[in-house]
Amino acid sequence: ICRCLPERANRISIIFVFLFNPTLTTRLYSEEDPVVILTSATVKQTLVNSSTAWLVQFYSSWCGHCIQYSPTWKALAGDVKDWEHAIRIGVLDCAQENNFDICKEFGIHFYPTFRYFKARGPTFDVGKTYRGADRELQTVRQLMVNFLQNHTRQDWPVSCPPLEPYSSADILPLIGQKSNQYTAVIVENEDSYVGREVILDLMMYQGLTVKRALSSERSLTEKLGINSFPSAYLLHPNGTHAILHVQKRLRFFFSSFLKLLLGVHRKLPVSLIFSRSKVYMADLESGLHYLLRVELATHQTLEGEELKTFKDFVTVVAKLFPGRQSVVKLLETLLEWLVSLPLEKIPFDAILDLVNNRMRISGMFLSDQLQWVGCQGSRVGLRGYPCSLWTLFHVLTVQAASRPDALANTGLEENPKAVLQTMRKYIVNFFGCQECGKHFEEMAVASLPQVKSVDQAVLWLWRKHNQVNGRLAGTMSEDPHFPKTQWPSPDLCPICHEEQDGIHVWNEDKVLMFLKQHYGAANISPKHMYSSWHEPNQEAVGSPDSMPIKATQVKTVAPESSLLHANHAKQSDVEGAGQAGTGAHRETRPGVSFLGLGFSSVDMSLCVVLYAFSCVFLMVMFFFFRVRSKRWKIRYNRPYV
Repeated sequence: ICRCLPERANRISIIFVFLFNPTLTTRLYSEEDPVVILTSATVKQTLVNSSTAWLVQFYSSWCGHCIQYSPTWKALAGDVKDWEHAIRIGVLDCAQENNFDICKEFGIHFYPTFRYFKARGPTFDVGKTYRGADRELQTVRQLMVNFLQNHTRQDWPVSCPPLEPYSSADILPLIGQKSNQYTAVIVENEDSYVGREVILDLMMYQGLTVKRALSSERSLTEKLGINSFPSAYLLHPNGTHAILHVQKRLRFFFSSFLKLLLGVHRKLPVSLIFSRSKVYMADLESGLHYLLRVELATHQTLEGEELKTFKDFVTVVAKLFPGRQSVVKLLETLLEWLVSLPLEKIPFDAILDLVNNRMRISGMFLSDQLQWVGCQGSRVGLRGYPCSLWTLFHVLTVQAASRPDALANTGLEENPKAVLQTMRKYIVNFFGCQECGKHFEEMAVASLPQVKSVDQAVLWLWRKHNQVNGRLAGTMSEDPHFPKTQWPSPDLCPICHEEQDGIHVWNEDKVLMFLKQHYGAANISPKHMYSSWHEPNQEAVGSPDSMPIKATQVKTVAPESSLLHANHAKQSDVEGAGQAGTGAHRETRPGVSFLGLGFSSVDMSLCVVLYAFSCVFLMVMFFFFRVRSKRWKIRYNRPYV
């Protein structure tokens, strides 16, 4: 421990450490480390009435031992990252001038000082100091378990599972019983920490319950056939049960095995709860909003190949999009407007005026909010728009296969690759991530000519999506809550998966059936859709499941200033269905329609009526004054003059 030094010696030590230790050019702990950095402004409000317990290190950035111990502390925080809903790791630098007073208030005299703070403390508490000499990772981790168990029922962390051992009477009745999840029983000696640590490791996962029992429960160990400890026994949802065979009877091996069980996955934050078996209309509409109002906004005018690509895109979406009538009407109006224009160059502002319905045409509306539901990431910047773009084109390929006459009289009706070619051209011409576009183009050049039917188009997009997921798995763009796996997973479509000679293979006939069902119009959920005050959500009326939830639960809207960079920054790979460059509604600029374009048929009719009325009025006035002039001449005629 570094004692507090007298003032002069303190100054000398600080100068010496900073001159001869280059590591102090940066802080000991940064935002990228798995610790919570506390300050005088945040420490009290964080610790008082917290839903979790806390272990906080009060350190000084000039303390040599603190510097040497920082890698161990970071490793500890990373090791117990999955425990954060029960106990969290924090740090506070007492060498920073703005933290002097708070460290004095906590009574910190030596560095580093470790303090435990109980959960749900209603008043300010300086915590309990750990004074042990052993500060190795495993020792501190076990002390964290002991500290959690020192909580009473009243102050127990809200989300922390029970850590006490179960008796034989509690566990034996579960054997052979069917359930909706796995149950793992860790049987261990009384002084073992493995069971409690595995329970905390799995507390962030669903589909599994972990319990612990002691080796002294003879009736249980004899029933399960366990004679060495620690051991794990697994009860399957279908009622079968067996000893869990791992390479080593250690916490890491038990936890890793259980996390990989089929149907076991990390719990999602409350705002991300949704059904993976559904497609959400909110994602599709949010994708259209971002595409039409944000991504295309980087193009001041559309001409040549870009204009043709945009017209083809609007044609495909207007004819195949299975959305709300208000959105479909907007797309159809946009299509009719584009087709009727003989121009070779169109300003984007004219398109934006129509998308924003500046003409106030009744029944046209597209939400200007981003509401990611099935495509929402665990934090801003993940999934979102690229995920919605993938989903949109999956839906369009399925719609093209299910409604063969939908593209009639568009020039695309005889082309089974119409949706894929439109997607390809859109990504090349408009998608903000150029590298993503290059990757997609490489895939298209290599295999798109082989597509000969609309069903093959559905499967082609599915194969390429999985191919990209495999390439991007484990990269920085991967959302930790939504790992990039081969889709559909066995729990969504068990008949899609087969095995030949011990190797996994896809049953593509079953996959095609699944894709048509999953991306079919009947499986698109209207839940969480946004409706403006002037355009009520007609589909949601009368359906409790369809009513919009609070915006804070699902709406992810970036600051408006981020729009300036939304399309210049590299977005997530469109191939990855992962990261999103989330942007807000682009502020529409006031302006007039280009050459009067964008007027509706109602507007034109009113103009014609007004013109005709004006002509009649002028003719009436002409004859009125002409007759009056003749009468005046007769009345005042003076022949003798």
